[in-house]
Amino acid sequence: MCQEDNMEYSPLLEIQEQTLVITQSTLSELKSFKGSELFAELPGSVPNEKQLLTKMLDSILDTLINGLLQNPSKLWVMETFLPELEIMKMQDTEAKENFGDHLEIIMDILNIESSDGLLSYYL
Repeated sequence: MCQEDNMEYSPLLEIQEQTLVITQSTLSELKSFKGSELFAELPGSVPNEKQLLTKMLDSILDTLINGLLQNPSKLWVMETFLPELEIMKMQDTEAKENFGDHLEIIMDILNIESSDGLLSYYL
Protein backbone atom coordinates (compact mmCIF):
# COMPACT_ATOMS: atom_id res chain seq x y z
CA MET A 1 0.00 0.00 0.00
CA CYS A 2 1.49 3.33 -0.99
CA GLN A 3 0.64 5.89 1.66
CA GLU A 4 2.26 9.06 2.92
CA ASP A 5 4.42 8.45 5.97
CA ASN A 6 2.34 10.82 8.07
CA MET A 7 -1.00 9.26 7.12
CA GLU A 8 -2.47 6.70 9.47
CA TYR A 9 -3.86 3.48 8.08
CA SER A 10 -7.64 3.45 7.92
CA PRO A 11 -9.49 0.14 7.77
CA LEU A 12 -12.16 1.96 5.76
CA LEU A 13 -9.78 1.70 2.81
CA GLU A 14 -10.41 -2.07 2.81
CA ILE A 15 -14.21 -1.81 2.56
CA GLN A 16 -15.64 -3.42 -0.57
CA GLU A 17 -18.47 -1.12 -1.63
CA GLN A 18 -21.95 -2.59 -1.77
CA THR A 19 -25.23 -0.88 -2.58
CA LEU A 20 -27.82 -1.86 0.00
CA VAL A 21 -31.50 -2.51 -0.64
CA ILE A 22 -33.26 -0.53 2.08
CA THR A 23 -37.02 -0.93 2.50
CA GLN A 24 -39.49 0.18 5.14
CA SER A 25 -39.26 -3.38 6.45
CA THR A 26 -35.50 -2.95 6.88
CA LEU A 27 -36.03 0.25 8.85
CA SER A 28 -38.74 -1.43 10.94
CA GLU A 29 -36.32 -4.25 11.80
CA LEU A 30 -33.71 -1.71 12.92
CA LYS A 31 -36.31 0.10 15.04
CA SER A 32 -37.44 -3.18 16.56
CA PHE A 33 -33.85 -4.13 17.37
CA LYS A 34 -33.31 -0.72 18.97
CA GLY A 35 -36.44 -1.24 21.07
CA SER A 36 -35.29 -4.63 22.33
CA GLU A 37 -33.30 -5.06 25.53
CA LEU A 38 -29.79 -4.45 24.28
CA PHE A 39 -26.83 -6.07 26.03
CA ALA A 40 -29.10 -8.17 28.27
CA GLU A 41 -26.33 -10.78 28.35
CA LEU A 42 -23.92 -8.45 30.18
CA PRO A 43 -23.67 -9.10 33.91
CA GLY A 44 -25.71 -6.69 36.02
CA SER A 45 -22.65 -5.91 38.10
CA VAL A 46 -21.52 -3.43 35.45
CA PRO A 47 -24.60 -1.23 34.85
CA ASN A 48 -22.53 1.74 33.65
CA GLU A 49 -20.95 -0.41 30.95
CA LYS A 50 -24.37 -1.62 29.81
CA GLN A 51 -25.65 1.99 29.71
CA LEU A 52 -22.61 3.18 27.76
CA LEU A 53 -22.85 0.38 25.19
CA THR A 54 -26.61 0.89 24.80
CA LYS A 55 -26.12 4.64 24.30
CA MET A 56 -23.42 4.02 21.69
CA LEU A 57 -25.50 1.45 19.82
CA ASP A 58 -28.58 3.70 19.98
CA SER A 59 -26.52 6.46 18.38
CA ILE A 60 -25.55 4.16 15.51
CA LEU A 61 -29.12 2.89 15.08
CA ASP A 62 -30.58 6.43 15.09
CA THR A 63 -28.12 7.51 12.40
CA LEU A 64 -28.89 4.44 10.30
CA ILE A 65 -32.67 4.71 10.68
CA ASN A 66 -32.58 8.40 9.72
CA GLY A 67 -30.01 8.18 6.93
CA LEU A 68 -30.06 4.80 5.20
CA LEU A 69 -32.65 5.72 2.57
CA GLN A 70 -30.42 8.61 1.45
CA ASN A 71 -27.19 6.60 1.87
CA PRO A 72 -27.87 2.95 0.94
CA SER A 73 -24.18 2.07 1.01
CA LYS A 74 -22.08 -0.43 2.94
CA LEU A 75 -19.27 2.13 3.18
CA TRP A 76 -21.64 4.68 4.72
CA VAL A 77 -22.78 2.10 7.30
CA MET A 78 -19.17 1.26 8.19
CA GLU A 79 -18.39 5.00 8.47
CA THR A 80 -21.36 5.26 10.84
CA PHE A 81 -19.86 2.48 13.00
CA LEU A 82 -16.42 4.12 13.10
CA PRO A 83 -16.74 6.79 15.86
CA GLU A 84 -18.19 4.25 18.28
CA LEU A 85 -15.58 1.66 17.31
CA GLU A 86 -12.87 4.20 18.17
CA ILE A 87 -14.38 4.49 21.66
CA MET A 88 -14.64 0.69 21.97
CA LYS A 89 -10.87 0.30 21.62
CA MET A 90 -10.63 1.38 25.28
CA GLN A 91 -13.20 -1.13 26.58
CA ASP A 92 -12.60 -4.59 28.01
CA THR A 93 -12.76 -7.74 25.92
CA GLU A 94 -16.25 -8.76 27.04
CA ALA A 95 -17.68 -5.35 26.16
CA LYS A 96 -15.95 -5.42 22.77
CA GLU A 97 -17.29 -8.90 21.98
CA ASN A 98 -20.84 -7.96 22.97
CA PHE A 99 -20.71 -4.70 21.01
CA GLY A 100 -19.35 -6.56 17.99
CA ASP A 101 -22.15 -9.13 18.25
CA HIS A 102 -24.72 -6.33 18.18
CA LEU A 103 -23.07 -4.66 15.18
CA GLU A 104 -23.19 -8.02 13.39
CA ILE A 105 -26.94 -8.19 14.04
CA ILE A 106 -27.27 -4.77 12.39
CA MET A 107 -25.17 -6.00 9.47
CA ASP A 108 -27.42 -9.08 9.16
CA ILE A 109 -30.52 -6.86 9.05
CA LEU A 110 -28.86 -4.84 6.26
CA ASN A 111 -27.63 -7.96 4.41
CA ILE A 112 -23.98 -6.98 4.81
CA GLU A 113 -21.99 -10.21 4.90
CA SER A 114 -18.65 -8.80 6.02
CA SER A 115 -17.17 -5.68 7.56
CA ASP A 116 -14.03 -6.40 5.49
CA GLY A 117 -11.92 -6.42 8.64
CA LEU A 118 -13.29 -3.21 10.18
CA LEU A 119 -14.77 -4.88 13.27
CA SER A 120 -11.77 -7.09 13.92
CA TYR A 121 -9.44 -4.08 13.55
CA TYR A 122 -11.15 -2.31 16.45
CA LEU A 123 -12.59 -5.18 18.46
